[in-house]
Amino acid sequence: MAEMTSYEHGVPSWVDIGTTDLAGGVRFYGALFGWDAQDMGEEAGHYTIVSKDGLQVAALSTAQDPGPPRWTTYVNVDDVDDVAKRAEAAGGTVVVAPMDVMTAGRMAIVQDTTGAFIAAWQPQDHIGAQRVNEPGSYVWGELSTSDLARSKAFYSAVFEWGWGGSEEYAEAQVKGRTVAGVMPRPEGMPAEMPDHWLVYFGAVDVDADTKKAAELGATVVVEPTDIPGAGRFSVVVDPQGAAFGLFKGA
Repeated sequence: MAEMTSYEHGVPSWVDIGTTDLAGGVRFYGALFGWDAQDMGEEAGHYTIVSKDGLQVAALSTAQDPGPPRWTTYVNVDDVDDVAKRAEAAGGTVVVAPMDVMTAGRMAIVQDTTGAFIAAWQPQDHIGAQRVNEPGSYVWGELSTSDLARSKAFYSAVFEWGWGGSEEYAEAQVKGRTVAGVMPRPEGMPAEMPDHWLVYFGAVDVDADTKKAAELGATVVVEPTDIPGAGRFSVVVDPQGAAFGLFKGA
């Protein structure tokens, strides 16, 4: 079990989803991943934190903006106000200005220079996910971009990411450790689909978990596929319309 108690600046630390059917989303993901849900109450807008084996892994809430539901990736930062300023200076747009989330922490949401959304999280009481890199928890984040060089420049300026990988698949790095992936938009991706970050959750068995997701009402958009030397993955869209990935390392 990968149990987390803190995150370095620039490392993705939390994911949540704004969905059109909160109760339905809680049922779907609970059945798929074995998550236990805790509604944080009316004061918190019924933000629902989900746990795996007693450790917090993600959250669900009612969507606050139009358009299809989506999973949002939060990057841990030392100073969210500074990050918001960096995002604007780098050509991005601050969609949700820096704000306190009660005593949990401080957050902002920005739209990058090619249109993808990502959030910044400055922790206080809530450090982020307490469990990662295990089945039923966050394992990877991946940006599909229409301009790889432009995206790399933006995220370097905002989160101080370094880079490894290749021109076909760039690896975002913090102090030499890979923390996320950035790749050109895949061929066949619908033109109307904006550039976006895709959240991957760990799977015990990608094929079995993909089949289970479909039985629960999800749509499989990328069938289970091997990544030579890395592992196996699939991509599905949940019953409310949000995409996410499943992954198991080699």
